[in-house]
Amino acid sequence: MFKRRNFIKSVAIVAMTTTSMLAAGLSGALAANEILKIGFVGVTSGPAAAWGISNARSMQARAAWINETGGVKIGDVTYDVEIVTFDDQKDPKRAIAGFEKMAQEGIHYVVGPNVDDGAAAVRPVAEQNNIIYFPYAFPKALYTAPASNAVLGMVANYQSGPAIYKYLMESKGVKKVAFVAANESDPLSQREGGVAAAKALGLDVVSDNVTYQVDTTDFTPVLTPVMRTKPDLLVLSGVAPANAPQLIRAARELGYQGLISTETAQDASVLQEGAGELANGFISVGGASTPEIATDAMKEFVDRYTKMFGEYNDESNTKVYALEYILETMKANPASKDDVAEFKKTIDTLSVPNIYMKGDAKLQYVGSTSFGQKRQLAVPMVVNEYKDGKFETLFIAQVD
Repeated sequence: MFKRRNFIKSVAIVAMTTTSMLAAGLSGALAANEILKIGFVGVTSGPAAAWGISNARSMQARAAWINETGGVKIGDVTYDVEIVTFDDQKDPKRAIAGFEKMAQEGIHYVVGPNVDDGAAAVRPVAEQNNIIYFPYAFPKALYTAPASNAVLGMVANYQSGPAIYKYLMESKGVKKVAFVAANESDPLSQREGGVAAAKALGLDVVSDNVTYQVDTTDFTPVLTPVMRTKPDLLVLSGVAPANAPQLIRAARELGYQGLISTETAQDASVLQEGAGELANGFISVGGASTPEIATDAMKEFVDRYTKMFGEYNDESNTKVYALEYILETMKANPASKDDVAEFKKTIDTLSVPNIYMKGDAKLQYVGSTSFGQKRQLAVPMVVNEYKDGKFETLFIAQVD
């Protein structure tokens, strides 16, 4: 009888313990973080795919890191971050469809699009559906009043172009410059800005009307008349990463020995594969970090990104910032999570430490000089030179 009572007591204890464990597990499940969806609409296929892939992967790598370390606390609620992506295929109509999808899912913050046409096309949808978006596109009309829903995610060509040209004038003795652009609105707009900047600096613009179709594979006929003008600097305005090595190779094979540059970000692996040593010396706007200014957090981001995707794109040093700004703005004003009017208010005052850059750098919105209002992320302007499969830093500057 004694043994039976002890057995019943033991069973009761086990049952109570099991019940407690199940309850604890259920409580843990109920206590799981809520989900915060952030969108990405941009190009992840075709010649310009590297731009959007860098965006999406940067967001995914950072979100995974945040979620692994407990989520992000906004007000009294902790969230896991979910990135919702949409490939617009560099097509404005698909970009609009992507933004409509985001609106249907109740997403108020979207990174992208990556090109001028797409960024302009989605503006009505963004404004009608209370979406703040972060394009990597340069038309000033997107960021100047009365527009207020777009925030430029990078340094614009009309900000980096003059800095590059001035540097090359002073350090390399550049006097004559030629421009080549694809026959699309983005590159043509960037060429127009580059030509204006070059002339303002006193450079002799020897060619500014040569264009090529985006599906061009033989660039020799395109560049032959440009080479006859004998420029010191050949600017590939708005060149897509897949086209850059083809243009560089054609120019070098035509005997051009001068400098080649662009104001768009590039992919070192694409340059290596498409042009090899012929791309050495190619100058482009790089990611917003260098070994000199990268913090341990930036190094960890690069490591996590590389492990997650098996490779790294230098441009992601810039692309990591958009999600960070969105979350920090929400943290500074929790009401902005669902209210874009509150988000816009916070844009003017946000100032928090920049975890990716050494020193006392801050995450804050800029753009007052270029746009008359703060509608640009303050990311460092890093200008790179390609050499033997990787980028090396030429100089670093800031935009106000």
